[in-house]
Amino acid sequence: MDFQFSDDQRALRSGMRDLLGAVFDRDRMRAAVERGGGVGRGGGVDRDRGVDRGLWRELGAAGFFALRLPEEAGGVGLGLPEAVLLFEEAGRALLPGPLVATHLAAGLVKGAAEGEAVVTVAEGGGRPVADLGGADAVLVGGAGVLTGEGLEVLTGEGLEAFVAGAVPVRSMDPLTPLHRAMGLAGASEAYPGALRREGALLSAAEQLGSAARTTEMAVQHAGEREQFGSLIGSFQAVKHLCADMLARTGPARSAVYAAAVTGDPVEIAAAKLLADEAAVRNARDCLQIHGGMGFTWEADVHLHLKRAWLRTARWLTAAEAEEILAADLGPVRPLYSGSAALG
Repeated sequence: MDFQFSDDQRALRSGMRDLLGAVFDRDRMRAAVERGGGVGRGGGVDRDRGVDRGLWRELGAAGFFALRLPEEAGGVGLGLPEAVLLFEEAGRALLPGPLVATHLAAGLVKGAAEGEAVVTVAEGGGRPVADLGGADAVLVGGAGVLTGEGLEVLTGEGLEAFVAGAVPVRSMDPLTPLHRAMGLAGASEAYPGALRREGALLSAAEQLGSAARTTEMAVQHAGEREQFGSLIGSFQAVKHLCADMLARTGPARSAVYAAAVTGDPVEIAAAKLLADEAAVRNARDCLQIHGGMGFTWEADVHLHLKRAWLRTARWLTAAEAEEILAADLGPVRPLYSGSAALG
C-alpha cells in the first residue's frame, strides 16, 4: 500500500501555502493581532468586529471550506486527507477564525462553502464559544454537537438571542475572542460522533502545522543568533531542544495523517493527543531558544504558544482523548492471580 502523497496532494498543499503567504503574511497577521476582535468596550459581543471577511472570501474562493463537498453540490469532492493538509498549512500561518466549524458547516449553512458566511460552534460541556463576534451562524446542541444527532444551526433571531446571552471570557490568544454561552449544556461522549471526530482531527492538523513552524523558527534562530562569539546552534543544549522538537513533530504527523486515512475514533484521539503535545511543547522550547526576546510582544513565538494552549481545550481535550484510548484497551487484568502471587 502506497502512503506517499500524490502529485495532486503535493500541489494542493503547496498552493495553499502560497495563497496564505499572499493573503495572510506576517504584516497582515500582526495587524490582526493589534486590532483584536469580537469583544466590545462595554463587555458584550461586538458584531462589527471579528473575522476578516475579505480573507474569508479568499479562502472560500480557493475551496478551503468546500473541499469535501461533492462536486454536484458545488464542492471540490476531496476527502479528509486533503483537508488535513490544508489545515496543517493554516496552523503554520496562525490563520485566525473558526476555520474548523465553517469547514464542517459547508453543507449545512448557506454561504459557508463560498466563504460568505462565518460559522462557529458551541461545543457545550463548559467550553467557551470562539469568534462569536461577526458570526453568521452557530452550531449548537449539547448532545447534537457531540454525537452528530439533533444538531441545531442558529441564524437570524435565534443567533441574536444566543449572542445577547453570551458573556465575554478573557482569551489568552489575541486572535481568538471567547464568550461563555450561559446555560449551554452538553457533556462529552466516550466515542464522539462524526462532527466532533472530524473537528478534533482538523484541530490536530492545525496543531501539527504550528509544531512544524515553531521547529523551523527555532532552528533558524539558532543558526543566526550569536552568544560568546559562537552561534547558539552550536551549543549542545540548544541542539537537544531542536532535536526534541523534531522528534515530537514526526510521530504527531504520522498519527494525524493515518487518522485522516482511517477516520477511526481511537486513532483520531491519539492524533489529537500527540499533536497537542507537540504544538505546546515545541512552542515552549522555541521560546526558550529565542531567550528574552521570545517573551516580548513583538516576537511571534508567544502567539503560537497561546494558540496551541487554546486548541488543547477544543473539540477533544487530553482527558477525553485518554478516556477513548483507555476504553479501547478494554478491562485491565492483573498479571498474577492472588494464589499465584502467593506462590
